[in-house]
Amino acid sequence: MKRMLGLLTVAVLSATPVLAQGGRGEPARGPARAPAPAKPAARAPVGGGHIPPRGPVRTPAPARSAPQRPAPTTAHIEGHPVAPHVDVHNNAWIGHDTRRNEVGLRLSTPWAHGRFGGEIGAGHIYRLGGGDRARFGFDGVFWNVAAVDYGYTDGWLWNSDDITLYPDPDHPGYYLAYNVRLGTYVHVEYLGD
Repeated sequence: MKRMLGLLTVAVLSATPVLAQGGRGEPARGPARAPAPAKPAARAPVGGGHIPPRGPVRTPAPARSAPQRPAPTTAHIEGHPVAPHVDVHNNAWIGHDTRRNEVGLRLSTPWAHGRFGGEIGAGHIYRLGGGDRARFGFDGVFWNVAAVDYGYTDGWLWNSDDITLYPDPDHPGYYLAYNVRLGTYVHVEYLGD
């Protein structure tokens, strides 16, 4: 009798998974499992809130016998804008080194309106407060974009984009305004307050 009771217990316990499957051979439905974590999205190569830790380095002067490179060139790379920009993966200032001797970036009187007294660099973000490429402002100070860079400001939101300013080591009198949203930059001149 004990043996019979033991066999019956084993038979009932063995049948429980089949009954849980509804008799159709389907897996038992238990508590829902969390889906596998999604693969992190690849980071866009430009913009998206990335702020370069520092501005570009001074471009070395070309050797006297070296031919002048055409300016500007921002050879198109898949996923990158056709404009001067900063690559988020290596913080390279794409397009800066090819524009050192560009005529349109020479001011006859550098810092004609004085030097910007505010903070510059990665830790200082300014919200554009209106205007356009010819004259824009934030925090009561005003700027203009170098005429040769006007085409690179297409898509800038003059009343809401965030920018960071960096000194331009190659063009006295200009700063580089880096658009945090787009990842592009242009040469700007300080006009004062």
